[in-house]
Amino acid sequence: MLDKLKARFVPAGSNIVSCVNSWQIMYEKFISYINTHATTPLNEQEVRLIKNIFEPKRIRKKQYFLQEGEVCKYMGFIVKGAMRMYSVDDRGVEHVLSLFVENWWAGDRESFTMLTPSIYNIDAWEDTDMLTITHARLVEFNSIPALLELSRRLDQNHSFANMKRLNASNSLSLEQRYAHVAEKYPEFLQRFPQHIIASYLGVAKETLSRVRSQAIKK
Repeated sequence: MLDKLKARFVPAGSNIVSCVNSWQIMYEKFISYINTHATTPLNEQEVRLIKNIFEPKRIRKKQYFLQEGEVCKYMGFIVKGAMRMYSVDDRGVEHVLSLFVENWWAGDRESFTMLTPSIYNIDAWEDTDMLTITHARLVEFNSIPALLELSRRLDQNHSFANMKRLNASNSLSLEQRYAHVAEKYPEFLQRFPQHIIASYLGVAKETLSRVRSQAIKK
């Protein structure tokens, strides 16, 4: 496994020991995340399998993880970093659909599952370290009870979050939607600039700036 990772993920001239240590930390954080969120703990054999089916990937700031028109080849667990998922309309305007930080999964679920071209782009807003899995390894993924449980729970949470966001966009004021993001996802406001947050909320940057100014005065 080490030789495989070295061949694929160690840049020329890089220190292999440093890279291996970094990978080990990534796997440890991922395994801790799984054991924290799943009711079924991982055994040693499953930990070894996870290290085999998930591969480390470094996405540099502003580098694409997925581009519109491509089939989403990977789903990635973010160990460190921040990413955004967005579409671009005919006028060249970006519309942010999702934001991702540590312990979030990044990818286009529909494209990844159905093997169809994506209508979205995903890029790194910060240098990002991920553990990625391909569609071909899903059988092995689903053979691990903790991962299967976690996947089902994430799908359920994703569906609930989408419904809540749609309801918020239809029934809540911008002030209320911004307050919700600030309370629920404060790291978004700390890690992404105002124009990204504005796009995520579906408004112009100037409009969001006005709302923030009013909130500060209250």
